[in-house]
Amino acid sequence: MALDRRNFLKAAAATVGGAALSACGGGTKEKSCCKDSKDACCTGKGKDVNISFQEWTLEGESLSGKLDFMEKLGVKGLEVGGNGLSGRVNELKQALNGRDIKISAICAGFKGFMLSEEESVRNECRDSMREIITAAGALGSTGVIIVPAFNSQKPVKPHTQETRDFLCQWFDELGTFATENGTTVILEPLNRREAFYLRLVADAASICRDINNPGVTCLGDFWHMTWEETSDMGAFISGGKYIQHVHIASRKRRLMPGEDGDADNYVDGFRGLKIIGFDKYISFECGSKAEDRNAAAAAGVELIRKQWEEA
Repeated sequence: MALDRRNFLKAAAATVGGAALSACGGGTKEKSCCKDSKDACCTGKGKDVNISFQEWTLEGESLSGKLDFMEKLGVKGLEVGGNGLSGRVNELKQALNGRDIKISAICAGFKGFMLSEEESVRNECRDSMREIITAAGALGSTGVIIVPAFNSQKPVKPHTQETRDFLCQWFDELGTFATENGTTVILEPLNRREAFYLRLVADAASICRDINNPGVTCLGDFWHMTWEETSDMGAFISGGKYIQHVHIASRKRRLMPGEDGDADNYVDGFRGLKIIGFDKYISFECGSKAEDRNAAAAAGVELIRKQWEEA
């Protein structure tokens, strides 16, 4: 096998994961876990997977009807959009009152973009993000997802060290505001067709590390990882403690997990999440081609739980 970068990184990730699992007796169910519960292979052992749906995952106009169906499936999180969120805080609190469902992450909804060459556009992004963060904190959300710049947004700062330094300073300030509100900001890497600036989980995590602010985190999205990462497990291990949220979809057409058949295998990534002790939400961000969208969502939940156990 040629030792190219892709094969090298796959082998490295497998070595890291294998070392962690071998400390648990090879990761088999028959053998007990590590004596030291702080060992990497034990951190995620025995934890149930926390599944979240975006508000528009299911069919129907009624939020209460969607929540009823989610409870039947055992879905624990609701991801909502950030646009107009400040005006929905009471509505969402009332809708979730008495239910075993919490707000997971807030999906974007900000205006402008943070890497714009124009100060007025950057300020619009900052101000709208602060408004969403305040609402997210009131709802007990895990964080507000943000993309530094999409490919279509122009004019944009160049891909340089100076831009990265600016990004770190900008996020540090926003992260401090998020911490004061009891939540976080979540950097999302995308695939190169959508946002070339930030594509790898490791890149997002390195920004979080350099900022060193508890209010600055990142996520991994299985759909984008399909096109950019050499190893799902390696990607999540590289994200480590900074992984605050996960998005999931089918791996070919971005539909419900399972709608792309055997291609929808997430076990490797789930192993990585278990190794880092991930205990937050894996949230559906997808469409559907199924005649019965809700049935497809239910099948996706079943698939995720099965593969989580396999991992």
